[in-house]
Amino acid sequence: MSDKKYTVVGVMSGTSLDGLDLVLCEFKKDDLNWSFEVVKGATVEYTSEWKEKLASAQQLSAYDFVKLHRAYGSLIGREVNRFLADLRVDFIASHGHTVFHEPQNHVTFQLGCGAYLAAACAHKTISDFRTLDIALQGQGAPLVPIGDQLLFNDYDACINLGGFANISFDDEQSQRVAFDICPVNIVLNQLMEMNYQLSFDRNGEKGRGGRVNQELLLLFNKLDFYKQTGPKSLGREWVETIFNPLFLRVKNISPQDLLTTCYHHFAKQIADVISSCRLKNVLFTGGGTYNGFLMELVGHMCDAHIVIPEKGIIDYKEAIIFAFLGVLKVEGEVNCLATVTGARQNNIGGAEVLM
Repeated sequence: MSDKKYTVVGVMSGTSLDGLDLVLCEFKKDDLNWSFEVVKGATVEYTSEWKEKLASAQQLSAYDFVKLHRAYGSLIGREVNRFLADLRVDFIASHGHTVFHEPQNHVTFQLGCGAYLAAACAHKTISDFRTLDIALQGQGAPLVPIGDQLLFNDYDACINLGGFANISFDDEQSQRVAFDICPVNIVLNQLMEMNYQLSFDRNGEKGRGGRVNQELLLLFNKLDFYKQTGPKSLGREWVETIFNPLFLRVKNISPQDLLTTCYHHFAKQIADVISSCRLKNVLFTGGGTYNGFLMELVGHMCDAHIVIPEKGIIDYKEAIIFAFLGVLKVEGEVNCLATVTGARQNNIGGAEVLM
């Protein structure tokens, strides 16, 4: 079989609103194995205006929401053009920005219209990767595990620390298992903005200086989500309606102690999953990997060997894998696993716009 090669731009915007991640990758398949190389990557920080638009999108009327969906698609297309300059690419694979994620109600929506994206950058585009899985009674998430399995199979498990912590690994039957573990940056960043007017806790220094409130920690750890078996996933709605209200259940807790308690809760949930699944060699990626305090806590709470890769993989692993999901779509290969999402069957998600 002759080698197959693709040059793809992957585009990703996380729930923590850190910015728009763009990565140019070259994928190659020889015999049965896929490999990849990162050519370049960049994170485009949102303007304060765009950050506010994305943060409040769920409150818009249907009419204004459609306008924002298309305007954001055009924004992505323009940023792709700046990023590429004159470099050749086969297509763009865009995750977009998740606004709604309520799989129990068969709802998920990623902002960023693929048609407007394609029109703005004049390239073939693949987007809307989650909807088919939702239609097949799945969670529509997580989607990254197929990429973990095919591109990062040197590790027992992959954990991404973004807005939420999620994990992916092969079980004893060699089936891929994945689920969201707990919120991370979506809560930490919110607390930093609310109490310190900072966008994030650099290296976890604010959190390191507080004390754990045991009453609140117990309330966090007793949440029903942690008792559920997979497939399961989290969204902004769960944080707003289930997690955040617990802040008010404990009296006279300082902002710093609240922050520190959240750190210990998140680290415990992550470490408990690693230990209960007997994972020994775990790859960590995502923005939370730069948080020294969080990573120290996880390391102290479990016995696994924690692997932190080079910066390009830390920053762009999810964008790399969405580029790869586009490759699998074009190849007609499964890019969404029923064992992970709970859908009726494996599927090939994504909507193509040809230019």
